[in-house]
Amino acid sequence: MIVRRFLQWAQSASPSQRAEGVSALARAWLYAELDAATREDAGQVLTQFLDDPSPLVRRAMAESFAHSAEAPHHIVLALADDQSDVSSIVLARSPVLSDSELIDCAAIGDAIAQSAIALRPSLSVAVAAALAEVGAREALISLAVNPCVELPAFSMHRMVERFGSDAEMREALLARRNLPATLRADLVAATARALTAFVTDRDWLSPERAQRLMRETRDQAHVIIAATSRETEIGPMRLVAHLRASGQLTASLLLRALLSGNAALFEAALADLAGVSLPRVKGLMRDWRSVGFAALYRKAGLAEALLPAFRVAIGTLDTPELSGEPGAHLSRQRVERVLTACSAMQSVELDRLLSVLRRFEAEAAREEARGFTAAMQPQEMELPAQRRQPIGMPLEPPLLLTDCDADTAARQRPPASAYRIDMEALEAELIAA
Repeated sequence: MIVRRFLQWAQSASPSQRAEGVSALARAWLYAELDAATREDAGQVLTQFLDDPSPLVRRAMAESFAHSAEAPHHIVLALADDQSDVSSIVLARSPVLSDSELIDCAAIGDAIAQSAIALRPSLSVAVAAALAEVGAREALISLAVNPCVELPAFSMHRMVERFGSDAEMREALLARRNLPATLRADLVAATARALTAFVTDRDWLSPERAQRLMRETRDQAHVIIAATSRETEIGPMRLVAHLRASGQLTASLLLRALLSGNAALFEAALADLAGVSLPRVKGLMRDWRSVGFAALYRKAGLAEALLPAFRVAIGTLDTPELSGEPGAHLSRQRVERVLTACSAMQSVELDRLLSVLRRFEAEAAREEARGFTAAMQPQEMELPAQRRQPIGMPLEPPLLLTDCDADTAARQRPPASAYRIDMEALEAELIAA
């Protein structure tokens, strides 16, 4: 009887009134103690309202059923196929939708519906992988920023393949924790391509200059990734295999790694290229002057002319004054040692290597200068404690010349050698000015 009266009332009610009525009926179906017949009739009426011409009514029903695991499955599934402002409500929260249904909704839905699925608090690997394949840009950014989703590595690689040129996508992926080294390498490559296209389109750099700058910056980033990887020995091996497959594993990169004090990337590369176990490679690296290391080097397919340079670079790893934790930046001392050794050989085949080493030297010098400036700047900006004055009080006129000899204090015009420059007072005066 109540359900029949509700139908009669709904025929003349406004859309907003119908929305309120449907919401009340849906809550009654979920939580009220209705007898079986009344509950069945209420379910029929709610199903009928799926055809209501007003989205306000269908949206109200979606909001009522979205959180409940007891919601009628057929109604929730129909709402999931509705227009985006209705479907996104149940797609984002409803626990009654299965993975296969979510995948189907992602395949036919627009960016709004896909984003709603991507932001679900619990999302299976299968649904996440499906979104990575078919999702729109906005949906994949939503998927990347969802901290509750465990994204498989292959899905993140696919996201980079599809939208790696988008800065927001790269930023969203980089914000995720524990990214594998291979994915960080892909993000570096995508960023380098985007920046190269940007500067060449505006004629800021020639295409050749931009390409070389991209390669050097990319190699520098790969060394940093290898040095900071938390995957111990597995990380460099996977990174090397990935770089080799993508054509980014070069002799220049391996030499840069050694000159940065990071042998792990070079060892992993020899193991991968020569098909030798990593422990065997490490053993031969300890005796880098031996014939066995030379044989391993040749088996890896590296250029014969570069063998002396690699030997000198490996030798710098054992030098006491240059030893330490593996770094991510070029060591100027290591570069200079290899450069000196290669210059003494006077080989035409090493001319190109010498050019690369000189660029390494310039890069290391600039990095060293930046570190020196960063270390000195805080000291220069802060006044000594004894020279500080209360805020609002003027600094006393500094005495720039101080008599160093007590015997000459009474003289009217003492010699210039009896004076010294008070650098602290001069510094205080400059800062006050």
